[in-house]
Amino acid sequence: MSRIAKYPVKIPTGVEVSVNGKHVSIKGKKGFMTYEAHRLVSVSHEQGELKFSASNDSVHGWTHAGTARSIIQNIVQGVNTGYEQKLEVVGVGYRAQVQGRKLNLALGFSHPVSFDIPEGITIETPSQTEIVIKGVDYQKVGQVAAEIR
Repeated sequence: MSRIAKYPVKIPTGVEVSVNGKHVSIKGKKGFMTYEAHRLVSVSHEQGELKFSASNDSVHGWTHAGTARSIIQNIVQGVNTGYEQKLEVVGVGYRAQVQGRKLNLALGFSHPVSFDIPEGITIETPSQTEIVIKGVDYQKVGQVAAEIR
């Protein structure tokens, strides 16, 4: 039985949640996200909290319930406050610059490296050696940071 799934997800003020069967929609000041729970997981919205349980009380159901709870917790935090990753470019003459929806990197190659910024992600370069990646989706922000790295 999952210990994580037993804890409810508290919904902060300003965040709207709607549960329709296995489909959970969450809207906050930073954005909107949806999540489709596994068939073995049941989700309920009660008194400003989301509660998770296994549909058939099996071991697999509880593991999926714990996973769903963690993902929903990340979504709630993302639409409320957002996520941010900071990267630092280290090297003599290395620099980064955002131009439109592209991140241009000068990394000592004979040509500049260009990275297309995906939808839902914003990238800022406060200085030539700093890259700040922001977004609502925890997984997507981490993935973009890993790809740039």
